Amino acid sequence: MADIQNEVQDKRSGKELYSYQKGAIDRIFQAFEEAPDDYRLLYQLPTGGGKTVIFSEIVRQYLKTHEKKVLVMTHRLELCKQTSNMLTEFGVKNKVVNSTANLDDQKEYKCFVAMVETLNNRLLDNVLDVSEVGLVIVDEAHHNSFTKIFKFFSKTFLLGVTATPLSSSIKLPMKDNYDELIAGETIQALIENDFLAKANMYAYNVGLTSLVIGANGDYTVKSSEDLYTSSGMLTKLIKAYNERSKGKKTLIFNNGINTSLYVYESFKHAGLPIMHLDNTTTKPQRKFILEWFKNTPGAILTSVSILTTGFDEPTVESIILNRATKSLTLYYQMIGRGSRILKNKSEFDVIDLGNNFLRFGAWGADLDWQKIFNNPDGYLANLLDDNEIESNFRYEMPKELRARLANSEEVYFDINEAYVESLRAEERSQVVLDRSMAQHLKICVENSEDVFDALELVELLGDEIDHRMKKYTKCISKSTDNYLTWLRTDYRKKLCSSLRKNFDTMYEEIHGHPPLEE
Repeated sequence: MADIQNEVQDKRSGKELYSYQKGAIDRIFQAFEEAPDDYRLLYQLPTGGGKTVIFSEIVRQYLKTHEKKVLVMTHRLELCKQTSNMLTEFGVKNKVVNSTANLDDQKEYKCFVAMVETLNNRLLDNVLDVSEVGLVIVDEAHHNSFTKIFKFFSKTFLLGVTATPLSSSIKLPMKDNYDELIAGETIQALIENDFLAKANMYAYNVGLTSLVIGANGDYTVKSSEDLYTSSGMLTKLIKAYNERSKGKKTLIFNNGINTSLYVYESFKHAGLPIMHLDNTTTKPQRKFILEWFKNTPGAILTSVSILTTGFDEPTVESIILNRATKSLTLYYQMIGRGSRILKNKSEFDVIDLGNNFLRFGAWGADLDWQKIFNNPDGYLANLLDDNEIESNFRYEMPKELRARLANSEEVYFDINEAYVESLRAEERSQVVLDRSMAQHLKICVENSEDVFDALELVELLGDEIDHRMKKYTKCISKSTDNYLTWLRTDYRKKLCSSLRKNFDTMYEEIHGHPPLEE
């Protein structure tokens, strides 16, 4: 780890490099000297660590000491412009190769910046001369769209940079395209030395078994929208916001435009300051929305994909993951949007509504990037699937409901534990439901003055009952939707019927006197 402790007290402005950035540059140039001309090197550094600053300085130094030219590739137009501006700040004259660029003056430039698709077309049309390019830099190198370009640079040193050296496609591992990985500073080291803000992470359990995994290995937009546009999930989202993020500048990430629009309408209806942004938003609208978000305290911005890269707003105080993802890269990118530090900001909040913490671990946890780079299949195979994650859920009763049940010392019932005990005793699985219901009966009677109060509690306990029934169906491996629906209904009917028949007797047993009559 680079020694960066001495630089904490006085953060420097401008583009002067920190010691860990200088150390990375030294290691990369050492690879230049020791490796063959066609070597492909991958450099990893967390979002917010300054990857663009590092490779801009590499370009500057390379052009001073080599006769060759440099090409920088990005996967989005916004990143292309940002990269060009950063290179200019480092004193590197560069040419942006976009779809309308006039390349008649290309001989006047030693550095080109291009979006991958445009570059591919220009190279296929043979209108851009890359014969003198000695260094190619690939920004956000985990994207597979770049690999189509590699055939044009079979004898060129290639440097890929990324925060997460895990390919966006499980079928195209990065180790097949890069010879070596250099891992930079860890998130934890950057946090400890005040280069990144610390994430305070809050998870809300969400049932994801209705989600469908698409051909790209991640959850489909259709199945995500079916879940996240439901009234239950929208209610949970607003509840989570009010509990953890209210009054804080907040980014909400969604999987699907319709979901983001539903979020926008729901927050607007609640009187909260929110705007929506997606890839169909016009440039003037986007500029206006981002300016509003930057300058409005407590502003909320709900979006789809578009702000995961190339967006830098240090005033963000809270991130809400209103989606689930199977992509470690996307997980880190979304949270990274809140990690920029400010003079009065050293922490930010992350609310997870997609079980992502349980799937990938906490943001900033110590990951062995070398191991992930060399064996991505092994890493992905060891991730918990949704059924495993949900099997470990413990129902979190709302504070208001727990207060309503104040006369009961214990309201939690472990279905899994009860099921294992029934197996050991060689009992039928039905006894698990019997014992669960007996506890529910006791809770309802303990906290009610009459049977009508008790029946009202059954309604209030609806989510908790559903959780128990889902756990039970997992235990008995009979988790079809139809069976679960029937079981939930049948359990409620039996619980209500037993209360009507036995309330007075149970009340007297518990309280020592019959219910008071009005």
